[in-house]
Formats: sequence, structure tokens, C-alpha cells
Amino acid sequence: MSGAQPATGGTRTRGSSSTSAANGLALVRVTIGAMFVWVFFENLGKGLYTPSGYAGLIHYYIEKGHSPVAWKAVMGLAASHAALAAPMQALAEISFGVLLLIGLLTRPVAFVAFLYLGSLWMSEWGTAWIWELLVPVLASLGLAIGRAGRAWGIDARLAQRWPDAPWW
Repeated sequence: MSGAQPATGGTRTRGSSSTSAANGLALVRVTIGAMFVWVFFENLGKGLYTPSGYAGLIHYYIEKGHSPVAWKAVMGLAASHAALAAPMQALAEISFGVLLLIGLLTRPVAFVAFLYLGSLWMSEWGTAWIWELLVPVLASLGLAIGRAGRAWGIDARLAQRWPDAPWW
């Protein structure tokens, strides 16, 4: 008995490992997307997207954290330009969240989210539980590698039209 054709092409047996894997990746994608949307509203409520709130948090990481000195210099540069960096971070977080939730441009968004979360993970060394961000960092990399938008996402429709495009 054959099932419906998935966006990746070819006929699959209902419940095949490929379909199950695609659904599993989609679940992780939606979870990471929801995490970004949640964090956006949490940070908005805490005032962390204001210049003073953003700079205060970054200075806390610089003073209390254990990230490399060179990375602390980068954080100091961001804190000194908090009027620009804070809204950029807000835009990045809500954009990652919405795009991952709807499964649009999943591969590049997940890869940039991987880099972004990796930078936050490094910034928080010594101030938070080491696994707190490492799990979403690696999950985001897995989403980029695994083409997680091809199930339950807009990317699935786009992949039907342009199956060889690297974006989905």
C-alpha cells in the first residue's frame, strides 16, 4: 500500500522512515521557531530591546561570563552600539521564529539561527547552564542539514516547483 507523495519526491510507504524523519525534523523546527517567538516577547517584556536593557545584559555577560577575551571585546562593541544592536536582535529573533514556524527558507534561516545561538551560547559561558543553549544550537544545525521545511512548511510547496533549490 503506498502513501501520498512527500514534497521530496517519489512514492513512499505510509509510515516510512523518511516520512517519519521529515515529520520529526518538522516538529523540532516548529519547537525552535516557537522558542524564538517566546524569547522575543519575553525579552520585549523585560526591556532587553531598549538600548539600556540590551547594554546592561551584555555588560553582565562581560563581567560575569567566561567567554574568551576576544569575544568579550565583540560584546563590548555591541553594547556600545546598543541603540542599533538591540532592535537588530529583536528583529532577528522574531524573524527566526516566524520563518521557522511557517517553514519558509528553513535551511538558511536555521543555519543563521545556528550561528546566532552559538554566539549567545558563547556569550553566556559561566552565567548559565552549559546545555541551556547548546541543545537549540545543535538542533538548529540539524534543521539546516535535514531540510526541515519540507514537511509541514511552505518550503514543501516551493520544493515541488523547484526541487533542487538549496533554500528548502
